[in-house]
Amino acid sequence: MTETKKRADARRNQQALLDAAAAAFVASGVDVPVRDIAARAGVGVGTIYRHFPTRADLIVAVYRHQVEACAEAGPALLERSATPHAALAAWIDLFVDFLITKHGLAEALQSDDAAFQTLHAYFLDRLVPVCAHLLEAAAGEIVSDVDAFQLMRGVGNLCIGAGDPRYDARRLVALLVTGLRTRESGGGA
Repeated sequence: MTETKKRADARRNQQALLDAAAAAFVASGVDVPVRDIAARAGVGVGTIYRHFPTRADLIVAVYRHQVEACAEAGPALLERSATPHAALAAWIDLFVDFLITKHGLAEALQSDDAAFQTLHAYFLDRLVPVCAHLLEAAAGEIVSDVDAFQLMRGVGNLCIGAGDPRYDARRLVALLVTGLRTRESGGGA
């Protein structure tokens, strides 16, 4: 096997691990057994420990992986969406997915573990500019006095109760995004 093929396999394994760990954290919390994550990812437990020697390493990697996926999605959605508002709405939907997963990580992220201390700043540094770019692109379609941090904070607050089956955070976020539209573009602001 060539070195390039080995690296590609390792990246695929790591990607599968991060996706599986995120799903497991949402379903069962961050204390889910490593063997359950390995089974979801279709790899052995040793593979997890090879990539992530500690649970904290895995939690940080999942968080960063999801932040990066959300950040990279913004420009891609802007390119392929029918309108900038549609791109913004699709990105906010991905952001909601991230926030719901993040709530699964919340207990661990609020611990005193030094590995988690820089993650909130990383989150803001990566995602606020993406949201700001989407808001700028949608400027003719949306109200002009909302900034990225305000919008993301509002969406985050709406997602706090997402674990309650009686509460539909996604519906309320969709109403918020619809409400951003100006009257001229079909919204009610």
